Amino acid sequence: MPSEPPAEILATKPPNAFTASDVTVIFRAQGWLAAEYEVETGSALQLWLARAAELLGPHAHDRAALVELLALIFHYDASACLQQAANQDVLARSGARDVIRELANRILDGGDVDSDRFKEIVEGIKAAVPYRSREMLRPIRLALTGRAGEGELDRVILLLDTAAKIHFAVAVKGTRQRMLEFCAAID
Repeated sequence: MPSEPPAEILATKPPNAFTASDVTVIFRAQGWLAAEYEVETGSALQLWLARAAELLGPHAHDRAALVELLALIFHYDASACLQQAANQDVLARSGARDVIRELANRILDGGDVDSDRFKEIVEGIKAAVPYRSREMLRPIRLALTGRAGEGELDRVILLLDTAAKIHFAVAVKGTRQRMLEFCAAID
């Protein structure tokens, strides 16, 4: 099971109205989990669904918002995301490509991205580039989720590599695959 989110994530954690059962219902409705597939208590799938509810639920004000966040796990197309104006704005900012290059090196050199590894990657990028805060985090979020946004996207990133190892009806691209696709799309 992945480690706990960093203290700064836990300290600002809003209330959560969603459970693993809610996520399961959403997955079945979206076709991400086959209707006949049984979610066994204690299985990797059940633990992942609970983790998804725990990390994303507090950032969703309603079911539609939760579906939108969960969709980022299953739908990733770097070329398509780079066509959107908001995403182009992120990449046009000073230092964005430097951050992407550092992120790619760290993602491609290491293992799965969980909370501890994500923190390590961010700290490594901070040490390598002079950029901070949004100018550093937005390119990271864009490259790995396909969307410009705020901290809720960090939670999506924490779910990707574990999800890529679980048998869903739709394949999940892990961080390494997303990074390779993103780098190919921006060249």
